[in-house]
Amino acid sequence: MEVYLELAFAENFLLDALLLFLALKCARGRIGVLRLLLAAAVGAAEAIVFPLLTLPVWAAYLIKFLGGVLIAIIAVKQGSAKTYIVATVSFFALTFALGGMLTAIYSFFDVPYLEGNGYIVEKAPIGLIVGGAGFFGVAAILAAKRFFRYRSIQKNLFSVGLTHAGKSIRAKGFADSGNCLTFGGAPVCVLSPPAALALFGNGTAREGILRIQTVNGEKESPVFRCARMTVGNRNFENVFFTVGQTSKEYQIILHTAYVEGDHEHIRRAAVALTKDPR
Repeated sequence: MEVYLELAFAENFLLDALLLFLALKCARGRIGVLRLLLAAAVGAAEAIVFPLLTLPVWAAYLIKFLGGVLIAIIAVKQGSAKTYIVATVSFFALTFALGGMLTAIYSFFDVPYLEGNGYIVEKAPIGLIVGGAGFFGVAAILAAKRFFRYRSIQKNLFSVGLTHAGKSIRAKGFADSGNCLTFGGAPVCVLSPPAALALFGNGTAREGILRIQTVNGEKESPVFRCARMTVGNRNFENVFFTVGQTSKEYQIILHTAYVEGDHEHIRRAAVALTKDPR
């Protein structure tokens, strides 16, 4: 069987570069282009040299494992111990996932298979490999974004209890560092319409109107005064709420005044800043 080393090197280089890039994204590490290319080149060289070695099975697996750890470490640019660990684990997980997907593609398109050596990648159309790797990369990035968004929301959720005029509700509150809404100089939280109706249905707690600047222009929203709010094990009296859009994961957007210092990882706001209307 004739193998073109430069083609094999190029294919492994591109695949390793993609996997290392995705691993660094998963670890939220800094991406250095030169380090990434160096790590991919080392990985491609390993893929070419390894088949030339005659080793026991245990030694082959050990060398493959250490080689993967090595190129993952090379790719990380000035990260913490956690970054190195997450990047390495992510690299192995992504490698297994991509390998499984490409194996399924090779089988579907009848790429030649050599007993004991696996599929002959050199016989696979380059477009098939690039297309499969590209699809995998896009899918992995989208999945990582969804995961990090979910984790960010979960880390900033509080159990919130509201009591007013004999009515009580309990809901999830999201600690949003960008909610700096104020009314008469006091902080204002955002409550979902169903929760506001359940708590202030008779309208007796209404204090006024809040004008909010959004990307779609200015809108007015009623402001209510809640007699008591409990956030975790902390209690607050006479808390202002306005009505606005929240999320299926939470029904309250808490003002920074009520959660400041509790979460150092609070992300950018979804609620626009506004001036005091009074």
